[in-house]
Amino acid sequence: MIQVTETASRKITEIIKSANIPNAFLRVGVEEGGCSGLSYMLIVDRQQDNEDIILDQGDFSILVQADHDRFIEGLVIDYEESGMLGGFTINNPNSKASY
Repeated sequence: MIQVTETASRKITEIIKSANIPNAFLRVGVEEGGCSGLSYMLIVDRQQDNEDIILDQGDFSILVQADHDRFIEGLVIDYEESGMLGGFTINNPNSKASY
């Protein structure tokens, strides 16, 4: 459903630990956009809803709203560093932008 690269997994684990929130998860949120397609959000969250899908990643778990499952199929989360900058990239080869 969601693939997290090794680099992203290490960074997510680091962020969750540094947040110092007991029992924290990584929430992957999805917002339907206009002509640009979908927008994805990554949030450290401790609130789990009954409708959430839980995806165990070993060192951490990902939460996704159940009604967003069709938007995250094939999603790849990576982390790229460039000099002193870095950031997450989210790619979904299955998403289709509207034109």
